[in-house]
Amino acid sequence: MEGRNNLYPIFIKMNRINTLIVGGGNVALEKLTFLLKSSPDAQVTMVANTFNDAVLTLAEQFDVKIIRMSYDRAFLVDMDMVIAATDRVLVNKQIHDDAKARNLLVNVADTPELCDFYLGGIVTKGHVKVAISTNGKSPTTAKRLRQFFEEVIPENIDQLVQNLNLYRQTIKGDFAYKVSTLNKITKGLITQKRNVL
Repeated sequence: MEGRNNLYPIFIKMNRINTLIVGGGNVALEKLTFLLKSSPDAQVTMVANTFNDAVLTLAEQFDVKIIRMSYDRAFLVDMDMVIAATDRVLVNKQIHDDAKARNLLVNVADTPELCDFYLGGIVTKGHVKVAISTNGKSPTTAKRLRQFFEEVIPENIDQLVQNLNLYRQTIKGDFAYKVSTLNKITKGLITQKRNVL
């Protein structure tokens, strides 16, 4: 189906899986920053011969494991997800091939055709998280949409979520009744926006 985003968005508990980032430069920093901003408790290992200072500072703040070595497929053992972020195309391709041989999910920076997943734009307000994807076509559009939603979603939305969760636990009846009741209460949250972009 051309002209449509067929990706399936999922929210992964990053503290329960092991993620490998190969690279230590600006691209690796971008991937690490994005990952930790959304999931500060993510279990991350980084492998590279050299790391820039910003990567090392961030890694220290979030307990990211740093390994100063060249990439070797042995680093994929016990990993669940891999991000290839080196500045060498052939190395990134090798990481991809090695990861696929182990049935691991892999993202190769700036190479959509070698990605099983993309790191999209994310808005987080307490327990509310909105993920934005442009199917790898336009990270800039995802960034602008993220900025828009950060402004539009109120800061106190988490309080509403918490209150609705408490109320949900008090509702008696079957599943359909509970859903119907909560739908009536939350109907007012949806307002029509014009000229959004």
